[in-house]
Amino acid sequence: MAATTTLSNTPATDPVIDPFGRSITYLRVSVTDRCDFRCVYCMAEDMTFLPKKDILTLDELDRVCSAFVRMGVRKLRLTGGEPLVRRGIMNLINGLGRHLESGLLDELTLTTNGSQLERFADQLYAAGMRRINVSLDTLDPDLFKKLTRWGRLDQVLRGIQAAKDAGLKIKINAVALKGVNDGELDRLIAWCGDEGFDLTLIEVMPMGDIGEQRVDQYWPLSMVRADLAQRWTLEESDHKTGGPARYFDVKETGGRLGFITPMTHNFCESCNRVRLTCTGMLYLCLGQNDSADLKEVVRAAESDGPLEDAIRAAIALKPKGHDFIIDRRRRPAAVPRHMSTTGG
Repeated sequence: MAATTTLSNTPATDPVIDPFGRSITYLRVSVTDRCDFRCVYCMAEDMTFLPKKDILTLDELDRVCSAFVRMGVRKLRLTGGEPLVRRGIMNLINGLGRHLESGLLDELTLTTNGSQLERFADQLYAAGMRRINVSLDTLDPDLFKKLTRWGRLDQVLRGIQAAKDAGLKIKINAVALKGVNDGELDRLIAWCGDEGFDLTLIEVMPMGDIGEQRVDQYWPLSMVRADLAQRWTLEESDHKTGGPARYFDVKETGGRLGFITPMTHNFCESCNRVRLTCTGMLYLCLGQNDSADLKEVVRAAESDGPLEDAIRAAIALKPKGHDFIIDRRRRPAAVPRHMSTTGG
């Protein structure tokens, strides 16, 4: 069944403001908890996924996203799991594209592992997407297999090329893993420079039980940047994408290198984001458990008034920031839910 294509006549409003004066203009939506990879910092290998009845339908996802757009959200990012493995996902993406045409939405984009891009790249561009993020931590096929457990690098690289050929601007996201992909970052910087891609490095975050010791994986990006600066000329950039990355121009390649540092330097003071899970839970912070169940509201009322009221009430509870800590003495994950459930 195709996603809803009608748009409420309710006019757009100013962005909802949280208790700390931050305008909420960015919604990240996990459309599925399922993925065709099992990345070692994201999922356990023997993941148990949610039953279908607990997942928002495509119509329901469209309805909630559209309510946020009317309430001042200007950027929608679809995530997972892997968003492109959700059956019928293009129905949702094509439906949400109407908000780009109306001018209510500035950007519709997604974060993907790249495995399905060869199939979907042209359709994504036709739906109005102009920029995507691809998660890729290494260009070494053997290490890629080890990190993703189930992935194939050649398939991902073909997908990235298809996205580039379709006209999509690509940013590569790489998680910095100490003792794992230390030797890969220079190669990624050079490759992204050659291909015309931006590259963003991300610190590993303590979310979910994945059967790995994150304290062993954790590699502070302050140390990474100092190391890279010995070989690359990094000049601070004023480039912004609406997300938390701090960007530098790489003089040798002409490309950009971003750093997302939730552990060594959190970016909570400027947070403009909330996250919707595929089950309809609205999380106000990636690193806190404050949340609101929008699924029950959507399924209980045909009108969007109660939904918009629930969104306003939830954002009124948005915390100031997260409490991420990586410590050998703190064995449980700081946040028990997996990143794939929340939306990366």
